[in-house]
Amino acid sequence: MRPAGPLGPSRIVHVVRQFSPSIGGLEDCVLNLCRAQKYDLGLEPRVITLNRLFQRPNETLPEVEEVGGVPVLRLPWRGSSRYPLAPSVLNHLSDADLVHVHGIDFCFDFLAATKVIHGKALVATTHGGFFHTAFASRLKQVYFQRVTRQSAKAYSRIVACSEADAEAFGAITPANLTTIENGVDIEKFADAASPVRRPTLITFGRFTRHKRLDALFPILRELRCIGVDWRLVIAGVEADLTRADLARLAASAGVEDAVTIEVGLSNADLKTRIGQASFFISPSAYEGFGIAAVEALSAGLVPVLSGIAPYRKLLASAPDGVEIDADESSAAAHAIHQRYVEMSDDATDLKARLKSAAAPYDWRSVAKRYSDAYRFPDAKRVSA
Repeated sequence: MRPAGPLGPSRIVHVVRQFSPSIGGLEDCVLNLCRAQKYDLGLEPRVITLNRLFQRPNETLPEVEEVGGVPVLRLPWRGSSRYPLAPSVLNHLSDADLVHVHGIDFCFDFLAATKVIHGKALVATTHGGFFHTAFASRLKQVYFQRVTRQSAKAYSRIVACSEADAEAFGAITPANLTTIENGVDIEKFADAASPVRRPTLITFGRFTRHKRLDALFPILRELRCIGVDWRLVIAGVEADLTRADLARLAASAGVEDAVTIEVGLSNADLKTRIGQASFFISPSAYEGFGIAAVEALSAGLVPVLSGIAPYRKLLASAPDGVEIDADESSAAAHAIHQRYVEMSDDATDLKARLKSAAAPYDWRSVAKRYSDAYRFPDAKRVSA
């Protein structure tokens, strides 16, 4: 047995359903938290994840790897991507001071149910729960109120990563709930936006229906009718929408010649694309937090966002942004165009203001807040 370090537990096992090479907000959060814990706080994080990506289920990834200096162990799984079963996670926790589960899925429930066996202190981050889509919404609510409520009792901390999550989880587990908004790698695309005003919008992230990518094309059509050569770049990875789906939607709206769709860009290539744009657009119907929007702020892109709660909070700190309704394409287009008209041709001052709005989301400060959240009685020691 050894005592925990001055920052609380030292050896942290992060359990997450998908990780690199998968690309997305959840994956970025876990990697950046691990890197900040290791390089800024001197802790010993490692990651346990699944050995197949949901988008490429026939490809088995290496069992052991290092990603960004963080050790990664990948486990076999079966069942649905909505609730992937990986009970072997129980065999890989012996050296952990604390187990940090990301997302509300099988591992969240399983590690709660088997706490009497593994005996580890548990922390979980909500990452939006499982309410990203309307699929089986009534069943999800029943499950949340019964199973998730019961599982949450085994966790010393439930960390909500947005105010929306805090409200939802506060209804079932208020005693152990704390809120720590996600950090963002604000250096990745820092200052990447075009230095001059451009009538180009970009969006990046997963191609999923809840992000309302379908709404982009009517908005672009309306913008082009105003008389400026507006263009749109969509970059990301295929999920429940594909590149072909988006191309068909663009063609249906008559804007295919003004749309560029990119799949699987490296960060360097995405940064180049960002450099051709002045606006980031997301008409999303749901976000647990909105990482891509903060990354866009750090790049100096004007945020054009739907009126969901996480985005409204972000827009409050970035008054140069634009709030839109995804179903009101004409009104959205005119609001965007008006913002464009008000901008100076030289975007230097605007970009500086937007970058400043992203600064509070730096991962170093977020990692320190997690270390504070890790301090509780059952996280003081680790098995030898």
